[in-house]
Amino acid sequence: MLCSLNFFVIFLPWYVNYYLKLLFKLGEKMYKVLIIEDDKTISTILMEHLKKWEFEVVCADDFKNITELVIQVNPHLILLDIMLPFFNGFYWCNEIRKFSNTPIVFISSASDNMNIVMAINMGGDDFIAKPFDLDVITAKIQAVIRRTYSIQGQMNIIEHKGLILNLSDTTLSYEDKKIELTKNEYKILQLIMENIGKVVSRDKIIEKLWESESFIDDNTLTVNMTRLRKKLEDIGLNDFIKTKKGLGYLAE
Repeated sequence: MLCSLNFFVIFLPWYVNYYLKLLFKLGEKMYKVLIIEDDKTISTILMEHLKKWEFEVVCADDFKNITELVIQVNPHLILLDIMLPFFNGFYWCNEIRKFSNTPIVFISSASDNMNIVMAINMGGDDFIAKPFDLDVITAKIQAVIRRTYSIQGQMNIIEHKGLILNLSDTTLSYEDKKIELTKNEYKILQLIMENIGKVVSRDKIIEKLWESESFIDDNTLTVNMTRLRKKLEDIGLNDFIKTKKGLGYLAE
């Protein structure tokens, strides 16, 4: 009887972890976690632990350009510390929320009620206080990912040279400015940004716009292109779309 009890006590944690790993495979998809934590010891421990759970993990090392890193990595979830060099986690959470709904879980020793409330109000999805238990943080990450990706996909944007086209709400962001596009302006810019460095013909753009069942001719395209260029200029992007005479349009 005592031997059976000892076996149960020793091997129960292993069986629980093994079962949870099988449960969380979610169709064999590997989920990507971005860790934004300036304490190398903490970020390394988190990375090694999450890799054991078959997560793909990226750790930030440039704390001046977090938004660019988020766009580049395109994570399924972000672990974000509050106390960071240059700008704090609240600032970066607000910046990320301008173009992405990627889940953000705050991790911080500043775990008083004011910071927790502020983290959630700024767009965070959860808050984990330091020091934390690795199994607890893993369970919370899994729960947030299950809730998020059983309903929606990951970040849906196109980015080029700091210009961000959000495909979910047809808005355009550059630095601290955000504008809305009409349906035709959005489709034109989407097509051009999907073909960076390539000339997109006027015929191809007109064909794309015809998908909306709107009547589009050559003159209508010219009007829409003029309006789109004006909006780009208004947010500080002059000559973003270049005209290749006789060929079409190009963004480099």
